[in-house]
Amino acid sequence: MADVVISEIMDRAAVEDLAGELDVLYDETLCERPDDLLAAVAGCRGLIVRNRTRVHAPLLEAARRLQAVGRLGAGLDNIDTDICRERGIQVFPAPGLNAQAVAEYALAGLLMLSRGAYHSTPAVLAGDWPRAELAEGHEASGRRLGLIGFGAIGQKLASMAGALGLSVAAHDPYLDAGDPAWAEHSVERLGLDRLLATSDAISLHVPLNDGTRHLIDGRALAAMKPGAILINAARGGIVDEEALAGALRSGAIGGAMLDVYEDEPLAAGSALAGAPNLILTPHIGGLTRESNRRVSAHVADRVAQALRGETGNG
Repeated sequence: MADVVISEIMDRAAVEDLAGELDVLYDETLCERPDDLLAAVAGCRGLIVRNRTRVHAPLLEAARRLQAVGRLGAGLDNIDTDICRERGIQVFPAPGLNAQAVAEYALAGLLMLSRGAYHSTPAVLAGDWPRAELAEGHEASGRRLGLIGFGAIGQKLASMAGALGLSVAAHDPYLDAGDPAWAEHSVERLGLDRLLATSDAISLHVPLNDGTRHLIDGRALAAMKPGAILINAARGGIVDEEALAGALRSGAIGGAMLDVYEDEPLAAGSALAGAPNLILTPHIGGLTRESNRRVSAHVADRVAQALRGETGNG
C-alpha cells in the first residue's frame, strides 16, 4: 500500500520529491475510477487531490489510516472538512498560489468577449470577411469591471484591469470597509445590486457555499447592465446555468466565459449548448505550468511534513 495517493494532475518534480522519502501512487485518472480510488486509499496516510476527487464520507471511511489531505488549489468544497477535523486529519490547501493564473484567465475572457472578434476563425478560413459584423466590439479602457469577491485573485485582477484603464468596483461583505486593499487597488466598494447594474463585466471570485449557490440566477442576470459580460472561474454552482443560457439567447447580456460547472465534466446536452457568445473551458483557469509548480511544491512539502509529524493543521 502506498503512503501517499495522488489522484489528479500534479507537477512531476513535486511527485518525484515526495517519492524520494515516501511510497507514492500517482495516477491522475484515479479520480475517474471510484472503485479503484477507494481501494488505493485503504492503506494510505496522505492523499493529494485537486477538485474532482470528492473527499467525503465514503472515501474517508475507506481511508482509515489517513492523516493528511493536500488540496492542489484553494477551494475546499470537495473535502468534508468537518469529518477531517473530527478524525484529526490535517487539510492543506494552497491559497493564493494560483491567483496569478486565474486573474490572467479572467482578464483574457474580459478582453475576448468585449471585442467579440475571436470566434471568427472558421468564417475567415471559409473565405468570408465579416468585418462589418465584428466592428462593434469595445475597448476595455474606460469601462467598469465588477468583482464579486475581493480576495487574493480579485485583488490581482483589479491591478491588471486598472493598468488597462478599466475602473474597478467590488462586492465583498466579508472584507471590512476599512481594509487597506480597497484604497491600495483603487477599487470602489459596492453592494451587489449596484455592482450588477453598473458594471460592463462581472467576474466571480467567491467560494461555493449555501450563500453563494445560484448567486447569479435569473434575477441577478436581469439586473446586470444590458450587454454586460459574465466570467466565472470560481466554482460551478454559483451561476444558474439554465438561466445564463436564457440570458445569452435573449441578448440580455453580451457574453459569458465559464471555466467551472455545477457538474463536471459538463454533460452532453447541457442547457448551455448552442448559447451565443459563450466561451467554455474545462476548469483550467488556475492551472498553468508555473502555477502547477508552485502549488504542487507547496502541497507536497506540507503533506510530507505532516507525515513526519513536523507541522500543525492547515
